[in-house]
Amino acid sequence: MSARTVRTALVAATAVAATVALAAPAVAAPASVRTDHGPTRAAAAAAVKDGVVGVALQAKDRRGVWKATSGVGDLRTGKPRSAHDRYRVGSITKTFVATVLLQLEAEGRLSLDDKVDRWLPGLVRGHGHDGSKVTLRQLLNHTSGIFNVTADEEFGRTYFLKDGFFKHRYDTMPPEQLVAIAMRHKPDFAPGTDWNYSNTNYVLAGMVIEKVTGNPYGDEVRARVIEPLGLRSTLVPGTYPKVPKPSSRAYGKLAETTTGPTYDVTELNPSLAYAAGEMISDSGDLNRFYTALLKGRLLPPKQLAEMKTTIKIDEFPDAGYGLGLIERKLSCGVTVWGHGGGIHGSISEAVTTTDGSHSLAFNFNSDWTGDSEAIVEAEFCEK
Repeated sequence: MSARTVRTALVAATAVAATVALAAPAVAAPASVRTDHGPTRAAAAAAVKDGVVGVALQAKDRRGVWKATSGVGDLRTGKPRSAHDRYRVGSITKTFVATVLLQLEAEGRLSLDDKVDRWLPGLVRGHGHDGSKVTLRQLLNHTSGIFNVTADEEFGRTYFLKDGFFKHRYDTMPPEQLVAIAMRHKPDFAPGTDWNYSNTNYVLAGMVIEKVTGNPYGDEVRARVIEPLGLRSTLVPGTYPKVPKPSSRAYGKLAETTTGPTYDVTELNPSLAYAAGEMISDSGDLNRFYTALLKGRLLPPKQLAEMKTTIKIDEFPDAGYGLGLIERKLSCGVTVWGHGGGIHGSISEAVTTTDGSHSLAFNFNSDWTGDSEAIVEAEFCEK
């Protein structure tokens, strides 16, 4: 089972088969320390051979930090990628958001058993949706049944296909509007009765953070996670359309197929992703974040245990979804934790072992091909 297969099934980002997922929950991660990263380097090179424009990665274990790149960061100039590139991390944003909500629970400011209506009264309504029956926990573990906004066909045409993207790439999309789009559809199922990945869940989670604290959710992420960990390359961009340097260009097909012209999609207004997938980071910062999280530096034991309580997914017996955190057993038997993400021109993975001793984060600066799971398996299973 490839990471692309898992990502497609978990995300269902749009009705268009090949459109990039706004917040793809990649499910891979790490394991034992070893001396040679040769298989990882070879897997990154294989991704480029398969059509990925460029790969930037960093691994960290007890021996230190290892960095590598393959391919290019700019098709026009041929400039190579940098291991220090910043990039859009898509759904990796979800782990940051879940961490903040769990911190607020630890402070007694909310309960994961609170209904959405307690904090956002009347917002989740329409076509069978009912915010008085959905808990915050169900938002975070995708058991709410709330329709996935990025699966809306009009949303897909407007933001993921060529004509719509170039017309609307700089539009600002308020989170209330994202929720309203989802409310035009019926729920996927009754709350708590099944599992389905929905970006709308984390749009709502970001709005709850704002309601509870009185601050933009991005300010809370900065104050509670980014600044304490010294994540100097990580930001919540809001409506800012550029990716700060150092960075590479990002490329997409903006089509229903993986063939045809390639377009530079680097610039966009990330409010279309909001708390489901708008953040920017680099591989070093992501390794630092997941290491700190798994080592208990960001959450008390009770909340970390809640985050790691997973919903098993029948289609993928080796994967489970917690609260913004994915558990997965690799082919060599190693259990790993992390998340991944996709947004226009960018596919990212960030994963770590249960004890936080071995981490890997990397990015493809293109969104239509590449087996990210092969890179994870190479790093941690030496395959």
